[in-house]
Amino acid sequence: MLVGKKHILVVDDEPNLRKLLAAQLTQDGYEAHAVADGKEAMAALKEQHFDAVISDLRMPNMDGMTLLKHIQEQHGDIPVIVLTAHGTVETAVDAMRFGAFDFLTKPFDRAEMQAVVGKAVRTVDHRHKDVVIEPDERGRYRIIGESEPMLAIYQILEKVADTPATVLITGESGTGKELIARALHENSSRRQRPFIRVNCGAIPRDLMEAELFGYERGAFTGAVTSKPGRFELAHDGTLFLDEISEIPVEMQVKLLRAIQEGEIDRVGGIKPIAVDVRLVAATNRDLKSEIASGRFREDLYYRLNVVPIHLPPLRERRTDIPLLAEHFLLKQAARLKRGTMKLSPEAMESMANYPWPGNIRELENVVERTVLLTDGDTIRPKDLPLELQRGGDRSDGGGGVGALDAGDDDDATENAPGGLKQQVREAAARLERELIVRALAQTGGNVTQAARLLKISRKSLQIKMKEFGLREPA
Repeated sequence: MLVGKKHILVVDDEPNLRKLLAAQLTQDGYEAHAVADGKEAMAALKEQHFDAVISDLRMPNMDGMTLLKHIQEQHGDIPVIVLTAHGTVETAVDAMRFGAFDFLTKPFDRAEMQAVVGKAVRTVDHRHKDVVIEPDERGRYRIIGESEPMLAIYQILEKVADTPATVLITGESGTGKELIARALHENSSRRQRPFIRVNCGAIPRDLMEAELFGYERGAFTGAVTSKPGRFELAHDGTLFLDEISEIPVEMQVKLLRAIQEGEIDRVGGIKPIAVDVRLVAATNRDLKSEIASGRFREDLYYRLNVVPIHLPPLRERRTDIPLLAEHFLLKQAARLKRGTMKLSPEAMESMANYPWPGNIRELENVVERTVLLTDGDTIRPKDLPLELQRGGDRSDGGGGVGALDAGDDDDATENAPGGLKQQVREAAARLERELIVRALAQTGGNVTQAARLLKISRKSLQIKMKEFGLREPA
């Protein structure tokens, strides 16, 4: 389903470095696109979707900091990795405080480049598992919800936001844990200082210490310069450790010391560095079960669990579903240029009755897909996915999919004409073709804009169009 290589945009005014970076990224399995300055990068970002940007800081026409600010404002989900010369490391650190994902020092080590780019791409993938609701004046703390569980959470936020207390946010994936972390930061006296987010699940185990605490030059192979860790970057601000349960047990001891003593040791360093951070952690796992299995330290748990906030799943706050659905409908209709759209009462009832195992993220995805595929300006139950029409009952009575016998002849039957796997492939192809047709219709046949809307490359879209017999307009 329209899944291909990750696309990386390289921005540097040095032609040789652009070619080198693009070649290495291609060898590493990415689709690399290279431009000479910030203005060309802005044009490229308008034309197509990118999964990460690698940008020099000093360039003619538009420098890297200006480009970073533009990406933060217009393409907030795209991680930006900045390139810097030896003498401008402080500038790169400032860029990270203002939202850059990471930085590489010229001449960069290829292994370090691979690690940083891989981490950026993984972080985006992990982030999409959770929900990010854009600011909406109707919601408190930029959070949409008026149910009793949410009102209780607002009361906690009012009491603890402007305190240094450590907060542990728990809840299923897609319930909005990062929204709570940002609300704590933005309603505190630290709001003008950095908010540094670390997805612990996206960091390789052997890089965890260097990522959190930084390292000194020569600490290990490839450490060609000193580099601050996320604790230092969050100094005087807020450090949000998402998926805290993914931190290896051996690292948990060092994390506990950093929290308790307010100081960290860089890898290869000889003296501790004092840091003042407000720590917020989040997890979708049961940490008490992790403690019982030996995967999480009990002392760290109690140090993190000073103020617990549990986010309920969407099925336990059903009165918020209409508010969220309307919000996402307005957002997606505007983004997809569908004009004013509305949900029929029957469609809204179907949505309210569905259990939403993927929580708010699933709700937003369903609304986006429905807006894209609905013909008129009113979404009716028939326009919703089948599982919503059935009220979440995926069984098929006596003879459907739910009645398949695990002992049947698997592949021979399922791949046979009319078999399960063939039907799934055919249904996926039909949906894929219809999405492409819709995107082309919405963009007036502009293949470049349609590719950007579908978040694939123009080349991939052209291949799909040929495959489905959709000739590219002249």
